[in-house]
Amino acid sequence: MDQVREQIAASYRRDAAAVAGFLSGADRSSLAKHSEGTRWSNEQLLFHMVFGYMVVRALIPLVHLLIKCPPWIRSAFCAVLNSGTRLFHPVNYLGSCAAATVYNHRRMRTRLERTQAAILAKLATEDIADLQRCVDFPRRWDPFFHERMSLADVYAYPSLHFAFHARQLSLP
Repeated sequence: MDQVREQIAASYRRDAAAVAGFLSGADRSSLAKHSEGTRWSNEQLLFHMVFGYMVVRALIPLVHLLIKCPPWIRSAFCAVLNSGTRLFHPVNYLGSCAAATVYNHRRMRTRLERTQAAILAKLATEDIADLQRCVDFPRRWDPFFHERMSLADVYAYPSLHFAFHARQLSLP
């Protein structure tokens, strides 16, 4: 499991370096340009990529709570989340549009680094048994959510999300 922790940490470092590279090579006009295959500008999409990490930081305590619940509660909670998919997608889109005005190109790198540091500090304290425990997930919310995900999968998720969206940036 230490290998899993190191792989996750390496992917986080890679993403932080990518954000630094994207931001150092981008001017205001390229950040304002539309990304490829989304309705977001490059800056909004970059924030959304950082937001994936922010979501995981908030999800980890919830996953720990759900791990301790009986399976029927986990399944019911997941079913409720899946039933809200139609609402989730517009909120996800508009939220990233609005939040990118606060965590813009001047602030998102620092936000990412602080968020990653907090997640990695928590990952270092996790029991191996907990990392292997699974919970039901709302798979309709994101292509990288699976019907059942281990806590280790949740820690690995933001880098998968990041890599997918990085291909949609239209930065030079």
